[in-house]
Amino acid sequence: MRVFSIPMRTRFRGVTRREGALVRGPAGWGEFSPFAEYGPAECARWLAAAREAAHEGWPEPVRDRIPVNVTIPAVDPERAFAMTKESGCRTAKVKVAERGQGDADDMARVEAVRDAIGPDGRVRVDVNGRWDVDHAARMIRALDRWELEYVEQPCATLAELARVRRRVDVPVAADESIRRAEDPLKVRAAEAADVAVLKVQPLGGVAAALRVAEACGLPVVVSSAVETSVGLAAGVALAAALPDLPYACGLGTLSLLEGDVVRDPLRPVEGEIEVRRPVPDEEALRRWEVPAEAWRDRALAAQEHLAGPAVIEAAP
Repeated sequence: MRVFSIPMRTRFRGVTRREGALVRGPAGWGEFSPFAEYGPAECARWLAAAREAAHEGWPEPVRDRIPVNVTIPAVDPERAFAMTKESGCRTAKVKVAERGQGDADDMARVEAVRDAIGPDGRVRVDVNGRWDVDHAARMIRALDRWELEYVEQPCATLAELARVRRRVDVPVAADESIRRAEDPLKVRAAEAADVAVLKVQPLGGVAAALRVAEACGLPVVVSSAVETSVGLAAGVALAAALPDLPYACGLGTLSLLEGDVVRDPLRPVEGEIEVRRPVPDEEALRRWEVPAEAWRDRALAAQEHLAGPAVIEAAP
């Protein structure tokens, strides 16, 4: 196990450093990087994804390039404009509803991104479930003056998503509402979303995410959990294996990190990521490596909730 700690360029989800562990097996390298607030049971799905990557591998791709969006954190309008321009992407996902900011901040940021990406680009916003129904309906209508592609997780619960969806014309995407195998059926039954956002680690691996995509019966956007290129490769593998990919994916997130653990990062070129699987580079990894004990303990606690072969061996 090799453990990394990489600074974030901008505070994101309350995180200033992205930390995780890399494990190696006969199929390659996998990443285990659940966020700090997750307990062992939830972390088990993240560990299952790392085990799949390291020991089982992924399905054959049906495409060789993945269109991606640039992710714009809750930064000022000038920075949002510059990040959008620099990305080369034709789709931008804008974070809104940041704690400590107001609706005016969100509107200024979205306007700046629309100006940067131009009338033919696509703009989507991500709320992370922080609005109530009335606030969501009001803000979605206001933000749609800049022609939103969709709004991601405007409210926290399925019932709230369904109510918002009935009140606005902008498509609604479910992200946090899809975390377990049974969630897609609930989303569909509640008529709570038009789009499903899937992330490989929280769902337990590429194969599990493919089953979720089939079960939900909705168009899918593959997104990252702000991983290194080792973790992003799993998201790329999922996007490459889906029968249909109607939306740009949220896999262009390396711009949020100060560094990476590989020599040839999975960065987008002209808004697309090549389907490939980079491996850790010893020099790059040593730059960000930290002691492994705490992450080993965390992985061992998660492993107790998993069936099948062990991913991590206890220290002698």
